[in-house]
Amino acid sequence: MFCLAAVIPSPPVLVPALCGGAPAACPGSAPDPGTPDSAVIELRGAVLAAGAALAEATPYWTVLGVGSSERSYGADTAGTFRGFGVDVRVNLGGPGAELSADPDPDLPLALLVAGWLRAAVAPHVSARARVLAADTSARNCAEIGAKLRAELDAEHEPQGVLVVADGAATLSTAAPGYFDERSPRVQKALDQAVATGDRQALLALDPALCADLMMSGRAAYQALAGLFAADAAPPVVTERYRGAPFGVGWFAGLWRPAGMDR
Repeated sequence: MFCLAAVIPSPPVLVPALCGGAPAACPGSAPDPGTPDSAVIELRGAVLAAGAALAEATPYWTVLGVGSSERSYGADTAGTFRGFGVDVRVNLGGPGAELSADPDPDLPLALLVAGWLRAAVAPHVSARARVLAADTSARNCAEIGAKLRAELDAEHEPQGVLVVADGAATLSTAAPGYFDERSPRVQKALDQAVATGDRQALLALDPALCADLMMSGRAAYQALAGLFAADAAPPVVTERYRGAPFGVGWFAGLWRPAGMDR
């Protein structure tokens, strides 16, 4: 039975070793706003808290992310952050899983971040993953999410989903895609939708516009909407983080089916 979805972004700065080895903030900790990396520490703490909540609810995770093509991955999947400057190796496996001597150098970033989070908060978890192609239509995203929900609800053990998705990357002149004057409006609509559990608003995101604004997580957000489509009531949302300190929209939080909130 499906019980919880955690939503996190995928910036490599989440991984301490990729930004000078700064220690990971503990869930719930309050970073010193005067430090230059306070935004990263705050975001990292929120992501760790979301992952810890998912691990507390269930050791059975399905990761939803976005990549260049649609593909499924098993718990034996291993990758490395080598392409981001440091050979930090991660995998989706649980107890007894070994870091591969030859990890996939082209593993989608969403799965790398999921592997890092799993190891950080739930090394006992054995996850599987489903990557959607970036150009998947809104309708197909919703169908994928709905099908996944049916599969998880058919399981006897509690099941969780980790959605790894970024917002627009064109929210400032320092952003990877520079500034696009359309992006604040679209990002605000995304933030409001994911913070309130508005499934229809997520499905209304325009794929072409989102591609223009480098909203790389659009397909995963729309699959999240499909995951909850069959529920009569909107999900109960716990927001952990919302911001764009480097010109990229990031959200971290939890979506819980109504009636399962506690």
